[in-house]
Amino acid sequence: MNAAIMLFPGINRERDMAIALTRSFGRPPRMIWHREADLTGIDVVVIPGGFSYGDYLRCGAMAAHSPCMAAIRAHAVRGGYILGVCNGFQILTEAGLLPGALLRNANLRFIARDCCLRVERGDTVFTSHYQRGQVFRAPMAHGDGNYFADPATLDRLEGEGLVAFRYAPPVGNPNGSARDIAGILSPNLRVLGLMPHPEDLVDPLLGGEDGKPLFDSLAAA
Repeated sequence: MNAAIMLFPGINRERDMAIALTRSFGRPPRMIWHREADLTGIDVVVIPGGFSYGDYLRCGAMAAHSPCMAAIRAHAVRGGYILGVCNGFQILTEAGLLPGALLRNANLRFIARDCCLRVERGDTVFTSHYQRGQVFRAPMAHGDGNYFADPATLDRLEGEGLVAFRYAPPVGNPNGSARDIAGILSPNLRVLGLMPHPEDLVDPLLGGEDGKPLFDSLAAA
């Protein structure tokens, strides 16, 4: 499994993501600047967190029109894997690769704290090293993480089993996301977007390994 991390102006979580991918994949990911479009030999495209283009207009709106997005869409059509975390999730929704939108947090404040996530499916390429119903810890750092979609879209996500993670007790839902949704999947289960940062908990020296199973799951695919 070969991974690439997409770099946009303002992205700042690429090093954390590279550490997580390297630990699970056994080799470092390829770093690709947003003006490049060559994904030859790449199995997993990762869009990390940060503030692409300074979050102008809407978070992820400008990055969704970057030159690399045509190649990322083609990668998705081919059945390639895509992981978007935090700003990456925002970019995927703005690009139409995942439904819904990420709005301002319900309390209108930037949230930087740990949260708890419940695994809704344990049978996907992103979650096979977790158990369904398992709750794990993940750091979060965002001002626009309030997942929103119309009721019909939410019902479809629920009915088709496309909710990957939900915010869970004891922390609960800190940003107001609809139906406690923290991460969603594409219909073919090969694109995942989530707001918290599993890449920040992949080593005991970082405070724990709660997020490592996600990357181990990808490596085992």
